[in-house]
Amino acid sequence: MSDLKPIPFLGDYIDGKFVLPERADGEFKNVSPADFKDEIMTLQYRYDHVSRATAAAKKAFIPWARLPQETRNGYLRRLKELYISHTNELAESIARDTGKPFWEATTEVKSMINKIDITLDFSMKLVQDERIENALPGVDGYVRHKPRGVMAVLGPFNFPGHLPNGHIIPALATGNTVVFKPSEATPAVAQVMAQIFHEAQLPPGVFNVVQGLIETGKRLTADENVDGILFTGSYETGQKIKQATFEHHWKLLALEMGGKNATIVWDDADINKAIYESVIGSFVSAGQRCSCTSRIILHPKIADQFIQKFYDTAKKLSIGYWKDNPFMGPLINADAVEKYLRFQEIAQREGAERLMRGKALELDRNGTYVTPSICLVKEFKPESVYQKSEIFGPNVAIYQTDDFEHAVKINDSTGFGLVTSLFSKNKELYDDLLLRARTGLVNWNRTTNGASSRLPFGGIGKSGNDRATAHYAVQYCTIPVSSLEDQGAFDVKSQLPGVNYEPL
Repeated sequence: MSDLKPIPFLGDYIDGKFVLPERADGEFKNVSPADFKDEIMTLQYRYDHVSRATAAAKKAFIPWARLPQETRNGYLRRLKELYISHTNELAESIARDTGKPFWEATTEVKSMINKIDITLDFSMKLVQDERIENALPGVDGYVRHKPRGVMAVLGPFNFPGHLPNGHIIPALATGNTVVFKPSEATPAVAQVMAQIFHEAQLPPGVFNVVQGLIETGKRLTADENVDGILFTGSYETGQKIKQATFEHHWKLLALEMGGKNATIVWDDADINKAIYESVIGSFVSAGQRCSCTSRIILHPKIADQFIQKFYDTAKKLSIGYWKDNPFMGPLINADAVEKYLRFQEIAQREGAERLMRGKALELDRNGTYVTPSICLVKEFKPESVYQKSEIFGPNVAIYQTDDFEHAVKINDSTGFGLVTSLFSKNKELYDDLLLRARTGLVNWNRTTNGASSRLPFGGIGKSGNDRATAHYAVQYCTIPVSSLEDQGAFDVKSQLPGVNYEPL
C-alpha cells in the first residue's frame, strides 16, 4: 500500500457545485506514475455533464461580462490568495499525478500564483479601450475588446496546473466563462483547482470542470455553446480538434502543440554555461516539456569537450520518487516508456550512434522511471523519423557542423517551430537567427526551456496556429470592436451630392 491516502472523487464541478453522475457512462482509475501502489482516485464520468457545464457557462457569461473590471479582478485576487494558502495541497496533487519532484511541482504552483498578478497588472493593458480622435473628419473612433463567451480549456498532463491556468485566468479576467477538461492522466489536480475556485466564491457557472477520457474532450470541442477552444497538447490531438471544428468556423482555436527544439552552440560560446543550460533543457521534467531541448547542434571546435562534459553530467542526474526531491521523476505512463525506448531503436537503425542508452529503471518505488539517453547523429537526414519526431522523453540528438547556414537548416527541418536557442558571443549570428529561425521563440545564451508570462509564448508550423499565449492570451480571449461615435448635430451642409435631404 502507498503511504498516501486516496482522494475521494467529488464529481464534475458544474454551476457552482460538485455533481456526481447518477448513472456513469464509464469509469477510470488515476494511478501515480511515481508509485503504482498510489491509487490516487477512481473517477466516473457522464457525457451529458458536458452539455450541462457549457449551458451553465453560457448562462453565466453575460452577468459575468457585465461586472466592472475591478469586481472581476477582486474575485481573481481572492483566488490568488487561496492558491497561496493551498500551495502544498496543489503541489502534492501535481507531484502525485505527474510524478514530478516536489520542488518542481511547487515551482509550478508559484507560476499559477504569479499568472494572476501578471495578467491583471500587465497583460490587460493590451486590451484597454483606446480613443482615436478624428478617426473620420469630426468623428472619434474607439477600439474596445469584448469577451468571446464560453471558452473550453483542454489541459495537458505535463503542467496540469500552470498551463490550463495560463488560459483560464486571462479568459476570466476578460469576461469569458470557462469549462475546463483536464488530461485524464492528471484529474486530481483539476479537482483541487475546482475546490479552490469554489472557495473563491466566483458566481455559479463562471468556472466549470468536466472529467473524462477522449470522448469527453471530443464532445466539449463540438458543443454548440462553446465559442473558443484553448488547447495545450500534442500536434496530433491539435489536428483532430481543428478537423472536428471545421464546420464551426466561429470558434476561436488557440492550439499550443509540440516541439522538436534545437540549441546551437557555436565555437565562441561560454562552454560551461552552454553545457549546464543544455543539460537542464534536455532532461528537466524527464524531457516532458514542449520546450525541451531535443537537438543540440555543435561547432566541431568545441564538440568533443562539450559532449564529454554533457555526458558526464547527464550520467549523474538523480532520478527518483517525488518526495525525495530528485532532479527527474518518471514518464507519465507505460505507453510513454514504450515510445521512448522504441525511438532509441529507430535512431540506431537510421544510423545514429547511441552514446548513452536510456532504459527503464527499477527503483524501490515501482513506477515508469527511465534514464536519460544521448544519440550522436552522424548525418543530417530531413526524412529521418527519429530526427523529426517529438519523443517527449529525456532523449537528445547531437549534431556537428561548422556552417551556420547548415545549422539553421537543421533547426528548421522538423516541421515544428516552437523554440530555438543560440550560445554565442556573436550578436550578428543571433540577429541572423532571429530573422531566419522558423520558431516562435528565439533565446540567446539561454536554454530552450523556461518562459516568462510577461512575454508571448507560441509556436508556428506543427507547434501552434499563431495564437501566442502567456502575455498575449488576453488578445485571443477577446474580440476587438471598432466604433465610430459622432456626438455632433446634423449638418445640412455636409450632404453628399444629389441627396437634397430637407431637415424636419
